[in-house]
Amino acid sequence: MNVLVLIASCLVGFIEVVFALVIFRGGLKEKLNKSCFFFLFLVATSVLFNYLSNVLELGHIGLLYVNRALFIVSLLEIYSIFIFVVTVTQQYVSRNVSNIYIFLVSIISVFATTPLIVKDTVIGGENISYVGIELGPIAVIYFLVVAFFVMHAVVSLVLGIKAGREQRIRSSSKTLLLTVGIAVVTIFITNVIMPVAFNNLYFSTLGPLIGALAVGGVSYAVVRHGLFDIRLAAVRSVAYSLVLITLAGVYLIIAFAFSKMFNSELTGLSQTMSGVGISLLLALIFQPIKRFFDKYTNKFFYKDHYNSYDFIARLNKTLAVTTDLRDLLERTAIEIGHTLKSEQAFFYIYTLDGHYVSSGTPHHKQLSISDAFQLTSSNNLNREVLIASLMDPEDSNRRLMLSRRIELILPLVRSNKCVGYLCLGDHLTSSYTNRDMRVLDTISDELIIAIQNALAVQEIREFNETLKQQIANATKELRTKNIILQQLDKAKDEFVGMASHQLRTPLTSIKGYISMVLEGDAGKISGPQAQLLNEAFTSSERMVRLINDFLNVSRLQTGKFMIDKHPADLSKVVEQEIDSLQSNAVVHGMKFIYDLPKDFPMINIDEGKMRQVIMNFADNAIYYSHDGSTILINLSVDNNNVIFTVQDTGIGVPSDEQASLFTKFYRASNARKQRPDGTGVGLYLAKKIITAHDGKIIFNSTEGKGSTFGFSLPLKQN
Repeated sequence: MNVLVLIASCLVGFIEVVFALVIFRGGLKEKLNKSCFFFLFLVATSVLFNYLSNVLELGHIGLLYVNRALFIVSLLEIYSIFIFVVTVTQQYVSRNVSNIYIFLVSIISVFATTPLIVKDTVIGGENISYVGIELGPIAVIYFLVVAFFVMHAVVSLVLGIKAGREQRIRSSSKTLLLTVGIAVVTIFITNVIMPVAFNNLYFSTLGPLIGALAVGGVSYAVVRHGLFDIRLAAVRSVAYSLVLITLAGVYLIIAFAFSKMFNSELTGLSQTMSGVGISLLLALIFQPIKRFFDKYTNKFFYKDHYNSYDFIARLNKTLAVTTDLRDLLERTAIEIGHTLKSEQAFFYIYTLDGHYVSSGTPHHKQLSISDAFQLTSSNNLNREVLIASLMDPEDSNRRLMLSRRIELILPLVRSNKCVGYLCLGDHLTSSYTNRDMRVLDTISDELIIAIQNALAVQEIREFNETLKQQIANATKELRTKNIILQQLDKAKDEFVGMASHQLRTPLTSIKGYISMVLEGDAGKISGPQAQLLNEAFTSSERMVRLINDFLNVSRLQTGKFMIDKHPADLSKVVEQEIDSLQSNAVVHGMKFIYDLPKDFPMINIDEGKMRQVIMNFADNAIYYSHDGSTILINLSVDNNNVIFTVQDTGIGVPSDEQASLFTKFYRASNARKQRPDGTGVGLYLAKKIITAHDGKIIFNSTEGKGSTFGFSLPLKQN
């Protein structure tokens, strides 16, 4: 075999083993690590068997077993490449299909140990210079299986390029399709097609060189696209190497010291005892030395190392500190930027009113509305992290990010709605790792929830401020209008008072002249004339009472309403007022029933105003009762209180309107229909007069069945 090929094979095999050991030191818990480790291990193994398959010194039987083993390793190598590719591209097959693949590879591997695939080896040539193979009856199945896994891997890479969920997957798929694809095809040609076509395994010696291309492509994809973080494995390997070198140095120094001290005259037992002592010493100092090198290698290689659990705990604490949106974004951006060693970190968040808020570390760049629209349109509302260094140079988003000195953008998406973006600048020490991506993916939901809560609180605050301003404006407007209304009310009261005074004098004259005519002072009158004059006299009396009511309302408004109490016989007052209304009751076919109480006590009252109350209650009973009905008048003394009531069987008062009945100018809806000319001041004045006498209004009514109006007065008035 050519010496250069041998040296290249050894070098490639050594590199592959070292790379596999580094990945092994990083841990095989994740599927990607496992698939990459077994791929590199099998490539290194195939290099070994490629070399042995051309060593004629192994003899006929030895070469037969080596070539059968080479076929098995080659199949497993192709299958491991397939597993690595589908893991990188995330184009996984179902568990059932995976079990079928494993079963198929296992069966073909078993058959490869029999003459069914590699029947025999042929050592030929004039100088016995080459090795050939004789294929078995089912060798074609072997090649079909190999071709199937190769094509499956290529299809997975193509799908990874076109439909990869993340930019990292698409970029690494391109690299692997270019490098590993070429390597697989070339290995297939040199290790399978050409040996079969020329019946000579010499071409398989080119396999290690092609294997170097595969390893190079995988290494580039792992490091360039951060498929997994191998730095920890590398750091640990360096630390262990330094520990071993230190222990070996200590051992040599102690052994050299012993040999010098005893002049190499140690017996076998002494040498054994000294060896045990040195071993115990090395065992004792192993852990301190290991901790020493772990500490300083981590400090040197992992300047940007952080504990993800501590970071998430700090971030949760930060998110719980405040609900002010801008303050929350600034605190969170500073924490994330400091932990991930970002040159800058800031948020771009859409607000509920269609605007946006941008906040982050000091002197951070900003996205414009058009930038955010471009990101949202191109990103199609998925949660893919955008990494500028992994994107196509012609990508418009990459140009946008570079212009803003942004290396990484994390879309904050919840329920197919983009809340905003977290933007990170260049890494201050190296580059963002796959571990950083996992941490960002972990905290994204918590960030979204905290931001949405802050947005809701901000909306409530803004609503409260708007509401306060609206209330203040409305209050100011109401105060202004209230002043105007007070002025209008005052003017109205003045007008009512003035008009009432002016009207009362001529009405009094009219009433007096009608009375004189009725009494015959102007001569004898006929019956019809007397009836008409009585109607005119009654109307003038009602007009006088109405004017007195308006005057009293005016006096109440101006504070001139006075109660002038004198001893009076209330029973006689009630009798007189009822008698004055008898003619009006007779016109409507009604009658009053009033039993004059005997020996009724005298009571201090304002007789004139009390007459107004009695007249109002009795007059309302006439107008709001049905023709032909009876009105009951009652006056009595009960528990040192004078009780007066007027009970009718009229229209009553609707229950939902009773609370407003004694307010100024208020009239019930059915009363307005029954008597359109009412004013709504009678009951208002009645309550004021009774209250001024330290009494209480009595009122009870059922719509359609009648009402009871009255009052109670303390027997002893002040």
